[in-house]
Amino acid sequence: MDGAQQLPVGPAAAVRDPRLFEEFYRRHVEAVMRFVARRVDDPHTAADLAAEIFLAVLDSAHTYRPRLGSETAWLYGIARNVVSSERRRIAREAERDLRLSGRRLLEADDIARIEDRLDAESPGRRVLAALVRLPESERAVMELVAVDQLTVTEAAAALGIRQVTARVRLHRARKTLRGEADPPAVPTDPSPAYVLGGEA
Repeated sequence: MDGAQQLPVGPAAAVRDPRLFEEFYRRHVEAVMRFVARRVDDPHTAADLAAEIFLAVLDSAHTYRPRLGSETAWLYGIARNVVSSERRRIAREAERDLRLSGRRLLEADDIARIEDRLDAESPGRRVLAALVRLPESERAVMELVAVDQLTVTEAAAALGIRQVTARVRLHRARKTLRGEADPPAVPTDPSPAYVLGGEA
């Protein structure tokens, strides 16, 4: 019985209980920060996006299905939507005043810690920059597999597509990158953290 009590609770249960949600947050905050840090290079923006992702969890908790993938894969699906929405907002708006409300919450230590994370994830941002030429549907699968280290099955779950569809898109993305005259500087050795090979 004690062992059962140690099992982590799922998102649906966590959002109904502040204590359980804090547990859920602590369990996944580092993975979420890594995801964000691969995509932005400003600590304030990274902090804002991470907060937005966990707020989105409150609205999306009922959509999590353990059979379809891990909590991390599910969170990455939410995170992709949040990051994409933010990019669209930035493209539409020259003014960024909405970010200021989140910045006042950051202490100097918080900024330093996030900056360290941004530095650590700079290779991931370089890989993402190399993938920008791919069609969005193919890039989404490639990002989650090559940069975020999800399996193809998890990437499919995160994107809400069938596994066979994810595999086809991944194959096309690899083919495009290999066929270019001037291929991007993407690691191909399976030993580094960022790989373009099969499932992580």
